[in-house]
Amino acid sequence: MAGYVATIGMFDGVHRGHQFVLQHVIQTARERGLQPMVITFDHSTRREQLLTTLDEKLTLIRQTGIERIEVLPFTAKLKQLTAHQFMQQVLKEQLNVKVLLTGYDNRFGHNREEGFSDYVRYGYELGIEVLQLPAEGQVSSSLIRQLLLKGQVAEAAEALGHPYKLKGHVEHGEHVGTRLGFPTANIVPDSAAQLIPAPGVYAVTCDALKGIMNIGTRPTFGPHSQTLEVHLLHYDGNLYGQQLSVAFIQRLRDEQRFDSVEALQRQLQRDALQAEALLTSK
Repeated sequence: MAGYVATIGMFDGVHRGHQFVLQHVIQTARERGLQPMVITFDHSTRREQLLTTLDEKLTLIRQTGIERIEVLPFTAKLKQLTAHQFMQQVLKEQLNVKVLLTGYDNRFGHNREEGFSDYVRYGYELGIEVLQLPAEGQVSSSLIRQLLLKGQVAEAAEALGHPYKLKGHVEHGEHVGTRLGFPTANIVPDSAAQLIPAPGVYAVTCDALKGIMNIGTRPTFGPHSQTLEVHLLHYDGNLYGQQLSVAFIQRLRDEQRFDSVEALQRQLQRDALQAEALLTSK
């Protein structure tokens, strides 16, 4: 086997910066007569909120054209490996990596103590060519999380290169939306670790369907725990038990308390019209 051009990272969100690196992996592999590979990690044990589940991350990576993806379990043993040990035991002996391509700020190994010059030196010893790419803008997964937590989903989509999506199953709620004339699907996220954007009302899509989504506590009806409810425009089917993938397109407004149910109904009508106009223009 000829070997691989590889890159290493969490790739949470597979944003534009990640896509820049992945395209260079493909290009370098083609130039060297090697195969492209992504080495990533099972991040289910991470404490920070995630932009993508593992399955979503793998799907987005494969969409770039890279088929070989190695998902390494983030075990205590792996965490203890120095950069040199990782390069020798994992990259060289286990995965047959011939070229390692790193992002401008990418670090790996125990406590991330070493940097690019060390990787180059170790690579020379091990027969692995190490290359570094320049920064591609100021995009980072941390920046995207900050945007989403402020409700800036359009800006997050620009940084991601695609709308932010949230997957979940539809469960029975209190049917408040139905009584208002705006039936909603009460969505429970499939992953408790996935980031929920800031409370508010959003224009969203679910596959080919347009909709509005409310994230919040429904203050007009008294104190409630936070819910995620989507109303699909011009749709009257039964969604209970189904999985929905909600793509956030634009934030319409803050969640607010209304003085009457009638005032809330009028606002929902305005939200629906605004969302339809916005989504039709996209």
